[in-house]
Amino acid sequence: MTRFIRTTALFGASLAGLLLLSACGKSEPAAPASTLAPSATVAAPLPAPATTATAAPASPSTAASLAPAASAPSAAAPVATPLTVAKVILGSDVNAEHQVTRASNRFAPNDKAIYASVATEGSSEGATLNAKWSFLEGQGQLVSNISQSIATDGPAVTTFKVQNPDLWPAGKYKVEISLDGKAVAKQDFEIKKS
Repeated sequence: MTRFIRTTALFGASLAGLLLLSACGKSEPAAPASTLAPSATVAAPLPAPATTATAAPASPSTAASLAPAASAPSAAAPVATPLTVAKVILGSDVNAEHQVTRASNRFAPNDKAIYASVATEGSSEGATLNAKWSFLEGQGQLVSNISQSIATDGPAVTTFKVQNPDLWPAGKYKVEISLDGKAVAKQDFEIKKS
C-alpha cells in the first residue's frame, strides 16, 4: 500500500511539474527549413503542440500543487506571416545547402543542368511552389513544369533543376515561379554559344 501511495505521489508531482512548464510558455524552437536534394526542398516539420493530460489527484497535497498551474496565464501565440517569394536566382551549380553558387542569366549549350533557387520568407504549413521552364524562340515550347510542396516557419530556399542530356538549343528562355497557383516571379535567361 505504501508503494502505491509513493508511486501515485511521484506521478502527481511529475504531472504538476509538466503543467508548470507548459503554463510558463516553455517550448522547443521550430527547426529551420532544410533541403533534401538539389531539386527539392522540404522544411522540417513543426513540433506538435504541447498537450496536457488531466488525472484525478492522488492526495490533497498533489491537488494543491496543481491549482497554481491551472490558473497561470498562457503565452499568446505569435502571429504567422504569410509565405512570400523573396527572390529567384539562376545558376549552373549549387552548394551543399542547394543554393546557387554563382548567379547567371547566360548559359552555355553544354551546361547539363540549370538551377533556380527560390528564396521564401514567412511561414506555411503547406504551400506549393511551381517552376515552369519555357523556350521562347519560334512558337515557344514548354521545357519543364515542376511543383514542390513546402512547409516552413521562416526563411527557406527551394531549388528547382532542369536538365538536358544533349546540348541546349541556343536562344531565349524563361522560368516562371508560382506560389499556390499564382504567378509571383519570373526570370529570363539565355543559352548562347561561346
